[in-house]
Amino acid sequence: MLRSSLLFASRSPAARTLVETTPLTKPVVDRFVAGSAVDDAIRITRELVDSGRYVTLDHLGEDTVQTTDADATVEAYLRLLGLLQETGLSERAEVSVKLSAVGQSLPKNGHRIALENAHKICSAAGVVGTTVTLDMEDHTTTDSTLDILAELRLDFPWVGAVLQAYLKRTEGDCRDLATAGSRVRLCKGAYKEPESVAYQDKHEVDLSYVRCLKALMNGSGYPMVASHDPRLIEIAGDLAASAGRRPGEFEYQMLYGIRPTEQLRLSGEGHRMRVYVPYGDEWYGYFMRRLAERPANIAFFLRSLLTRG
Repeated sequence: MLRSSLLFASRSPAARTLVETTPLTKPVVDRFVAGSAVDDAIRITRELVDSGRYVTLDHLGEDTVQTTDADATVEAYLRLLGLLQETGLSERAEVSVKLSAVGQSLPKNGHRIALENAHKICSAAGVVGTTVTLDMEDHTTTDSTLDILAELRLDFPWVGAVLQAYLKRTEGDCRDLATAGSRVRLCKGAYKEPESVAYQDKHEVDLSYVRCLKALMNGSGYPMVASHDPRLIEIAGDLAASAGRRPGEFEYQMLYGIRPTEQLRLSGEGHRMRVYVPYGDEWYGYFMRRLAERPANIAFFLRSLLTRG
């Protein structure tokens, strides 16, 4: 019930105003979001890279309904990619892109505009020597996102996909995408979805995650294990070993601000550990979904609101 309420609040303008105007919110948000400015993102990326980790950067924003906003998001990514090259970070830092932020949600020609804008970002990423991963959003966008992925991969075969284990279709999608050169990030999923398309029980989601991960590990692509769950991380290592994969032939991914000690442990053991780093003014929806994902995040948030100084 609490998770459902938080996910509902993530799309509520009234709830957004309340959270954004609460003075004690900022230190909590700072745990999960690198900052509002691109310079903040570059600074955090440098710190993570210097510690041996890899990074994927998300310029926050979604559900864009104006072409000018989509254009602004593209320009923000182009600037970010230029800075990654200038600072020598492009070898270990890529970008993650929500297609709804670059036009997918536009009422007219959204699919075409999102494809064209994503193509611009991928072109710039290729020039600076890094990659792009397309974030997955709610289930209504899945087919469109995978179609755009397929079109982008004609020119940029390294474009990464994200699949969500709580969707009942995902095991099949994993088999379809577990091909040579295919980069696939597997996460549990962070949107409120109906029972008709998504598993509702945590145990069912975990079982689906393992089935999906097995398909990716036994395929010929490059699996990206996006989880903070200790048990799933252990299972991922076992599945990789059973599939004959060595460190560097798959990677772990975690969110910025969550389990940093575990991130360093995995990196220290020789695994590729990539941190998902969001930044920008449009942090609200992302922040609320992070609270909904883990009860520990909610407790941290409430403690921060109750503790002054």
